Amino acid sequence: MTEHLGRQIPDRLTSPLTRALKSWEALLLVVAVLIFIANSLASPYFLDPWNLSDASFNFTEKAMIAFAVALLIISGEIDLSVGSIIALSSTVMGLAMTAGAGTPVLVLLGLATGLACGAFNGLLVARFGLPSIVVTIGTMSLFRGISYIVLGDGAFTGYPASFGWFGQGYVFWVITVELVIFGFAAIIFGVLLHRTNFGRMVYAIGNNAVAARFSGIRVERVKFTLFLLTGLMSGIAAICLTSRLGSTRPSIAAGFELEVVTIVVLGGVSILGGSGSIIGVVLAAILMGLVTFGLGLMNVPGIVMSIIVGLLLIAVIALPRLWSMARR
Repeated sequence: MTEHLGRQIPDRLTSPLTRALKSWEALLLVVAVLIFIANSLASPYFLDPWNLSDASFNFTEKAMIAFAVALLIISGEIDLSVGSIIALSSTVMGLAMTAGAGTPVLVLLGLATGLACGAFNGLLVARFGLPSIVVTIGTMSLFRGISYIVLGDGAFTGYPASFGWFGQGYVFWVITVELVIFGFAAIIFGVLLHRTNFGRMVYAIGNNAVAARFSGIRVERVKFTLFLLTGLMSGIAAICLTSRLGSTRPSIAAGFELEVVTIVVLGGVSILGGSGSIIGVVLAAILMGLVTFGLGLMNVPGIVMSIIVGLLLIAVIALPRLWSMARR
């Protein structure tokens, strides 16, 4: 609501520009710019183009998954197994590599493993009606446990040189392959959520799944598709991350779940479902990348970064509730 001459004007009657300036996305953009300026003042190496290019690795792989998880959370579900899906996908690719498989086969196996894990989660949630948070906590241990059984304390190394292009290659100057994939994924998921009937169904399910079902929406099918998309994007992230590191260990992508959910919630997606936008997730991913890269340049230990991410997640979830209580 907007104040005008002592009266309340509904938000829907205000201009689009006014609504945009008052949005959460506008606040994220301002904060990202301020952090960018602070980083440039804190370190003389921050503004180097190649350093900024390297900074993109702090968020691209997680953001790829965050786009799919955003749709899942908007629908009222969640997937906490994404890091473990990456580990299992990377392990399958490592096994194929040791058997002599080339880059095309490795890529196909990474995507197929991600899809299979997503289908397994979706089947348990959509077909059998199990709570997604319980299911994905279980599969988080299951998928990574398989990787530990296969690898133990070892690692797969020696991937083909051509496979390294996905995580280490450049399309033009300092523009990395991962950044291009991130950009395409943002456009695809933005169109899917905001410009298609499927996106409208996702919002409807998140606001009221029972009403959506009575209106003719096949709720279970939509949710199963969303878990498939999450598995697919986790498979893509596994290809990029394994390619960038050049090796596979069972601990790969440990902690990705927390950071992906933080990006989604920081981007303005309601943890209760029913609202959110892809542009908010894009801005949140960039903001998180700037924060972690800036802290890295200042030699802040990784454990401190984890504490900051955890506090940020709690703050983003708690602030709307505290603001509502303060207004009342």
